[in-house]
Amino acid sequence: MKALSTVLAILMLAVVAVPQTKDASQTKDLGLGAFSSENGPILLAVDSSLVPWRLKQPYAMFILYMAAKDSGKNIVVARDGIVLVYKGQEYKMPSLQDLRKNYSAEIHDLDFYHHLGKEGIIASWMRLYKFPEQGDFFPPLSFNASVPTNEGSMSGSLGFVAKCYFKNPGFEKGDTFVIRVTAKNDPSLVSEVEVTLK
Repeated sequence: MKALSTVLAILMLAVVAVPQTKDASQTKDLGLGAFSSENGPILLAVDSSLVPWRLKQPYAMFILYMAAKDSGKNIVVARDGIVLVYKGQEYKMPSLQDLRKNYSAEIHDLDFYHHLGKEGIIASWMRLYKFPEQGDFFPPLSFNASVPTNEGSMSGSLGFVAKCYFKNPGFEKGDTFVIRVTAKNDPSLVSEVEVTLK
C-alpha cells in the first residue's frame, strides 16, 4: 500500500510539474504564410500570405478558417470575437464603414491574394470540412460581392471562413503575433493561433 501511495505521489508531482501550454504554442507552420492550430475548441487556420507583400498598407488582410472541434457543438463567432494580439496590445477589426472610409484597396488585396499559393492552407485540417458562404465581414464593393455579416457559425463538418482586416500596428517581416477567436454563444470557447510574417 505504501508503494502505491508513493507511485501516486510521484505521478501527481509529474502532472503538476508539466508546464501548461497555451493554444498558440501548438501552432503548426504550414508554409506559404499559413498557420494552423488544432489545440482548442475552435480549430483555426490562418492564411497571412498577403500581409508580407503589403506591409506599408494601413490595414492588413487575413483569411481565417474556423471549425468546431467537437462536431456536436454549434459555435457562433462574431466580428468582435476575433482579435489580433501584437506586442501585448489587442486590436479588434474595424467596422465595415470605417474600413471603406479609410481604405480603398480591398479589391486589389483580393486580386493579389488569389494569385498567391494556397498549398499550405489546403494541407491542414480544413480539407476535411466544407465552408459554405455565410456572408463576409468585409465584402468588396463589387457587383457579385457577398452579403455583409457580423457573425458566422460552425458545427459538424461545416466551418466558417472569414476575411479579416486589422489596422496595421506597424508590422515588419519576422514579427510574431497571435490571432485569438472567442465564441459569441459561449465565451469559454477560446482558441488562438500564432502567426509569423515571413
